[in-house]
Amino acid sequence: MHGIYYLVPAVLALLVMFLVVRGASIALMMTGMDRERAEFQALSAFSGTGFTTREAESIVNHPRRRKIAKGLMVAGNAGIVAIIVTVTSSLVSSQGAEIPINSLILIVAAIIVYRVATSRGLLKRWDIFIEDRLVKSKTFEEVSTEDLLHFVEGYGLVREIITERSLLAGKSLVDCRLSSKGLLVLGIERGPRWIPIPSADTVIEPGDRVVVYGPLAVLKAMLRSEQPEVSPL
Repeated sequence: MHGIYYLVPAVLALLVMFLVVRGASIALMMTGMDRERAEFQALSAFSGTGFTTREAESIVNHPRRRKIAKGLMVAGNAGIVAIIVTVTSSLVSSQGAEIPINSLILIVAAIIVYRVATSRGLLKRWDIFIEDRLVKSKTFEEVSTEDLLHFVEGYGLVREIITERSLLAGKSLVDCRLSSKGLLVLGIERGPRWIPIPSADTVIEPGDRVVVYGPLAVLKAMLRSEQPEVSPL
């Protein structure tokens, strides 16, 4: 019956694995992912399967999510190795009728662990615990500009020099109608001056460096477009 003692760490490893994946999915949700995608990507990273989907780009291109995924991959490899070693040791140490008995015990224990780990009461308490710990951690306190502006979703922050031939030169922000194109002017660098959150009647002058947030495709087309050159008579 020595083989049964090796099953205890295997069962505990299963429980820890469930909790780790659940905690990681909560962490991904706190970065802005919806619950279904967060749970799928957490399980994918932990198990090393299905992580090559297009949705994984939202993990790879996001610094905080990428860090969570890396931790899951390391924990997943360690957990799977631990289970394989303990289960193998149990079977090797068993003799005769002990082998099917220990196998049955492992299956029943795995089912019990799954039921316990997925129970609403435990999950709710675990979610509250993880959220509380993450909110108090420095990792989630120091939110980077990239996280706040969701650059990975096709949006970006651009600083563009306005030339004399620019379509924006000499026009006020309200006349440029940038907001209708989904663009937001965060500030204007005018020589040594910095004009934060300029008003609608602020006129953009040649030589200004305009800091704009919005869809990257629209930003490039709008800010870099120029007035047609007039041929001399």
